[in-house]
Amino acid sequence: MGLIKGVLREELENSIRLKKRYEEELKSHPGGSLILKKIRGHSYYYLAFREGKRVRFIYKGKQLRKEFLEEFRKSKQLRLKYKQMIKQLSSRIKYLRKALRGKENV
Repeated sequence: MGLIKGVLREELENSIRLKKRYEEELKSHPGGSLILKKIRGHSYYYLAFREGKRVRFIYKGKQLRKEFLEEFRKSKQLRLKYKQMIKQLSSRIKYLRKALRGKENV
């Protein structure tokens, strides 16, 4: 049983380390959504995101470059991917911790 617990501990450490790395990567990609506001007949683009309880808007311009839109789409996809991976790792960590708490029958 000691060998199995050793493998489980190693897997738990790897999962925790991987989860931290994914969380850091998630922080490096901007969140939020692109919003188009019409003010006095003119269109303006803003990046909207939550900061605590407030919703913040950052002006991005009257027209957006195609490169910016493509970067934003890729970043949004990566954020979704990292969130899903973090969720899977969290459930794996929970399972491994539960397995390591169990009694050994000698």
